[in-house]
Amino acid sequence: MTSPSHRLVTVFGSAKPVLGDSAYTDAMKLGAQLAQLHLGVVTGGYMGTMEAVSKGSAEAGGTVVGVTCEEIENWRPTSHNAWVQEVIHCSSLAERIKRLIQEGNVGLIALPGGIGTLAEIVLFWNHIIIHPEDSRPMIFIGKAWQETIQAFCAAQESYLDSSLPENFHFVCSVDEALLYFKQAG
Repeated sequence: MTSPSHRLVTVFGSAKPVLGDSAYTDAMKLGAQLAQLHLGVVTGGYMGTMEAVSKGSAEAGGTVVGVTCEEIENWRPTSHNAWVQEVIHCSSLAERIKRLIQEGNVGLIALPGGIGTLAEIVLFWNHIIIHPEDSRPMIFIGKAWQETIQAFCAAQESYLDSSLPENFHFVCSVDEALLYFKQAG
């Protein structure tokens, strides 16, 4: 783990957005505003919104940790983005997701994303079922996450032990997500 003196927020998100896309712009804003709150960011370290959050944070003077993975780099030859200041390199995708979850000691945020982002969310969800004492907030940005998770809960209701965790929060925008961290101080 990184130094305990670092207050870090893990941000999950898509590799697809590029500079100029609204998702990229929103992610840059998120990274910058977290840095202004003296919160560092932890991302998957590659391109897309991971890059945008890293860039926004670094340019605002924040700490940027990228959790990379040998399996991903074998599949898609790439390296961490230019704004990552500390690299945590894992051998497997499962290990990478576990580290992403561990490193966000202040909370986690899910930007819009695809199957990789969903996998990260589900593994954190499973983690807090096993470790209910872990009350870090999980902030979901965008209506799609709320619809996706509510649809899953409705369809699989008989297999779920309880309702959504109390530390899951659904918001529509980056500004709303930041309120949770502003209020936490």
